[in-house]
Amino acid sequence: MIKQGKCYFTSESVSKGHPDKVCDQISDAILDEILKKDKTARVACETYITRGLVIVGGEITTRTWVDVEQIARDVIKNIGYDDAKYGFNYKTCAVINVIGKQSPDISQGVDVGGAGDQGLMVGYAVDETMEYMPLSLVLSHEILKNLEKARRTKMLPYLGPDAKSQVTVEYVDGKPVRVDTVVVSTQHTEDILDRTGSKITEKSKKEIEAAAIIPAVKKWIDKDTKIYINPTGKFVIGGPQSDTGLTGRKIIVDTYGGRCPHGGGAFSGKDPTKVDRSAAYMARYIAKNIVAAKLAKECTVQIAYAIGRDEPVGFYVDTDGTGVLPDEKLAQIARKIFPMTPRGIIEYFKLRNPIYLQTASFGHFGRKELPWEKTDKVSALQKAAN
Repeated sequence: MIKQGKCYFTSESVSKGHPDKVCDQISDAILDEILKKDKTARVACETYITRGLVIVGGEITTRTWVDVEQIARDVIKNIGYDDAKYGFNYKTCAVINVIGKQSPDISQGVDVGGAGDQGLMVGYAVDETMEYMPLSLVLSHEILKNLEKARRTKMLPYLGPDAKSQVTVEYVDGKPVRVDTVVVSTQHTEDILDRTGSKITEKSKKEIEAAAIIPAVKKWIDKDTKIYINPTGKFVIGGPQSDTGLTGRKIIVDTYGGRCPHGGGAFSGKDPTKVDRSAAYMARYIAKNIVAAKLAKECTVQIAYAIGRDEPVGFYVDTDGTGVLPDEKLAQIARKIFPMTPRGIIEYFKLRNPIYLQTASFGHFGRKELPWEKTDKVSALQKAAN
C-alpha cells in the first residue's frame, strides 16, 4: 500500500513492438491457433527473437497441427516489422521451430484435474482508478496505446513499432494527486533527426507529446510535471535489431506495475492447466470483486498449488488494513464463493477458448473485455460479509 505522507510511485509499459512483447504475442498466437482446433492441448510455448532470427521452442502435446512459422511471421507483420528501415522484417527473418512434447510425468497429474505445476500466484486490486488498477500503470499503458494509434493511422508516420513509457505519480496520504514525471522512448525513422543527427527535433517531440502523452495524462499534470521524450536523443535502431526478446520477461508490465508482490510465473504461451496463468487470473478476479464490493480499498490475494493436486495448498488475503472485516474472515468468505481448483477456474472463465493473443500486450488486467475482470460477485460478497 502507498503509505501516508508524500511519496512517488512509478510504473512502466512497453509497446507491441518491444522484443519481449513480440515473443509474448507469438507464443500466445500459437496457443490460440492450437486451441481453435484442440481445446485439450497442453501448451508451453516459448519464443526467442534477435537480429533476423526467431526461435520457437517449448513443450506442446496436441492432436492437431499448426504452421508455427507462418503464425510467427503473421504476428511480426501485424506488429509492424514489415520494412528494413525498422531493422527487422517478417519476410526475411529466419524462423526455427524446436518444439517438443510435454513430459508424461506431468500429464498423469494434470489429466485428473490437478495443477500443471507447483507455485504461488498473486492478484491485486485498488480503488484509485475505475479499472481498479494502479494509476501509474493505467497511464503508462494508455500512452502507448495512443502512440500505437498514431503510428498505425500514419498521424505520426515516422514512428517505429518499439517503444516504452514510464509514469511517476505523486501520492499524498495514500491518494494520487498528480503526475510528476513521464518518460517515453519511441523508435523512429531518421526523418525526424535534427541537423546534428544525434537527436530528434523539438517539433517531433511536441507532436509525440500532443498525440500520445497529453491525452492520457492531461487530468493529472501541472506546470511542474516533467516530460522526457527519447531522453538519450534518438532511437532509430530498435526492436530485435537492438535487443533480444524472450517470452515472459515483462511480468510486471503484464500485471500490476510493481504495486504488489509477484508469484514469479509468466503467462504467455501457457495453456490454462498451467496455474501460473489461470490461478493468477482467479486471484485478480477475487481481489477486484472484494474491492468493488467496498469490503476493502485495496486487496492482495495469493493462491498456492502443489503439482498434480487440485485444491490450493495455500490461500491468503491481505487488505493492508483497509478491509471492513478481518483479512482472515474475507479469506473464509472468498473460499466459499470462488472456484479455485484448476478445472473449476478453467470452466468458470471458459479458458479453453482462444482468447490469449489480446492479453499479450498492454497488460492482462484492467481490461473489461476479459472474463476475469467482471465484478459479478459483488452482491454475493456483500451478502456474506453482512
